[in-house]
Amino acid sequence: MTTPTTTPPASRSSSAHVDPAAQVADAGFVPVQTRSERPHSYEPADFDAPTGREVNWKHTPVAKLAGLLADEPADADAVSYGLDAVEALLQPGEGDAYGEFFRPEDLPSALAWKHGPRGLHIQVPAEAELDEPLIVPIEGAGVDKRGFGQILIEAQPHSRATVVLDHSGSAQYAQNVEIIVRDGANLTVISLQRWDDDAVHAAAHQATVGADATLKHFVISFGGGVVRVNPSLELTGAGSEGYLYGLSYADAGQHLESQVYLHHKGPHTKGDVLYKGALQGESAHSVWIGDVLIGPDATGTDSYEANRNLVLTEGARADSIPNLEIETGDILGAGHASATGRFDDEQLFYLQARGISEEEARRLVVLGFLSDIVQRLGIPSLEEELLAAIETELAEVNA
Repeated sequence: MTTPTTTPPASRSSSAHVDPAAQVADAGFVPVQTRSERPHSYEPADFDAPTGREVNWKHTPVAKLAGLLADEPADADAVSYGLDAVEALLQPGEGDAYGEFFRPEDLPSALAWKHGPRGLHIQVPAEAELDEPLIVPIEGAGVDKRGFGQILIEAQPHSRATVVLDHSGSAQYAQNVEIIVRDGANLTVISLQRWDDDAVHAAAHQATVGADATLKHFVISFGGGVVRVNPSLELTGAGSEGYLYGLSYADAGQHLESQVYLHHKGPHTKGDVLYKGALQGESAHSVWIGDVLIGPDATGTDSYEANRNLVLTEGARADSIPNLEIETGDILGAGHASATGRFDDEQLFYLQARGISEEEARRLVVLGFLSDIVQRLGIPSLEEELLAAIETELAEVNA
């Protein structure tokens, strides 16, 4: 692999983007060992096409992403946005905030930076408190369409809002989502993947959180043939908080993946990562890779990450890899955990001993397992929709 160099946007100072790989280039090739060491670049040519042997691609069906790895202009009509709910908050697409924090770390995100239009910049005004969620429908025009897109979500100081990116239809779609949470703001971002079964979606979400600000970030994946949504969150300001939650339900032939990165950079930050998944059907596959870095200045940090997977049928596979780096000894606490298994026989026995049928007992166990994430959304109507979707999935496995 070549060593990418960081080329910032024209309006940015190069000093704001330091490439760790470039610092060791003169010493020869150094294998990338951790998430924090991955190279970044805005230039697609700086990234070799993935082969599936790289650390960040080895669990991904790379061949199925071929349409999103070619350095060619995409179809302008590949996806459409429903903007009625957020029209009043849209800012010009070439606003200065684009690229303030986002730095592509793989080929699809670099291509999305190069070819994707910057037409969606949602800016929540300072001090504004929005009680209703801003829902942005994103609909694909068909799997024969290739699309690249860029979205910027910016919460100005001391604002509060919830933004939902609701994906449906089908397409081959590479997407960059840049999230900036200014000091004192409270933002929730929900990325909902309800694609058709043949859709291919590769997304990079990168967020920075200012002093005494909070970001809750959700990745909810139910649909799509290959869905790879990788969130990266930097707790930059003192007292900032970040909560990364995920829910997936993989059916036969589906590949649902998230590589999560939480970087505690400022002092007295708090982070929590919890992803849960259920899998059913032959070749159903989920991938979760969680990386937490507690930097040398992140004193007083409190952090935890966990991934739990429930395998419902034979032939399904869940890959789960938690990683934790700590560069200071002055923290409140840090930990990580991962568990993948089948039904808890004791839970099933307990329910069946009280007159509940085995099928109903299994249904209750799965609903209880997944509803933990659903209930954190804080949007009753969406919670009802997702619980209904889980019921539908369970009906299929019991059919």
